[in-house]
Amino acid sequence: MAIRYDRPVSSAARFSRLLGAFSLVLALAVLIAHRFGGLATPYLVLLLITAAGFALLAALLAAIGLRSLWMTGAEGGLAALAALIYAAFPLGIGAFAAERYMTLPDIYDVSTDPVSAPDWLSTPKADQIWLKRNLVTPEDREKQLAAYPELTGRRYEGALDRVLEAVRKVAKQSGFTIVKSTGTTEPEGDLEDRPAKPAPGDDAVADAPGIIPVPTPRPYDDDVAKLIRGANGVTLQATNRTLILGLRFDILIRLREEAETTFVDIRVASRYGQHDLGFSAEVAGDYLKALDAELLGLAGG
Repeated sequence: MAIRYDRPVSSAARFSRLLGAFSLVLALAVLIAHRFGGLATPYLVLLLITAAGFALLAALLAAIGLRSLWMTGAEGGLAALAALIYAAFPLGIGAFAAERYMTLPDIYDVSTDPVSAPDWLSTPKADQIWLKRNLVTPEDREKQLAAYPELTGRRYEGALDRVLEAVRKVAKQSGFTIVKSTGTTEPEGDLEDRPAKPAPGDDAVADAPGIIPVPTPRPYDDDVAKLIRGANGVTLQATNRTLILGLRFDILIRLREEAETTFVDIRVASRYGQHDLGFSAEVAGDYLKALDAELLGLAGG
């Protein structure tokens, strides 16, 4: 009589496949909902942490299933392998975030001018929910200098209006949406270029008494006032979303004309959480590199 050997079945391996599939579907669903829907970033982070937790549990159960396959020949090897494949994506996101969280400073605001960072034209507002942020401190700026020493302002040998044109162009190419600006490089016209008033006719009486002028306050929006306001340069405030994750950032670009050059500073802040995982510095660095390429030949020391 032939002896029929019944292989044991690894329940851990089969359950790991279900958990792995669930973690993958959850991660993809929340990423799509955040990028194209109305899911808030704090909920995205919470759900991605949950997905990574399920993926880690699936990987552990898959390891138990593979051990049973090796030790007793239990069924479930394919299920365990599928679980590891499903869990790879959520675990990859979790590992990437954890590595950056541990190795990069816990800051969310970076500026190429850490001593005198540009002030927001309109203070960014967002419901932090559970991802609370602290006010930026000098210690945060010191952490930025230590972590991102290459993040510095740019000086271009060109007029402010020329550089401003490139700044706006690169901002549009980078996906920035300019929401507010101050300063002007295009006043209504130079006072010297305006047409002179017509001379009085010959029949005018030169010594006729005219209306006695009464001093009035200078209008705030006249040409001189605009020139004074624009003397310190131009400031642009913008918003941006990353291409894949859809993370939101607030951006400030400041241009100052100094002698024959124009100095450009940028400030980038993540809207949620105390730790931006280095994304703010990446947004600022990528923009400055693109601006250097646009103004190639004008960059100075």
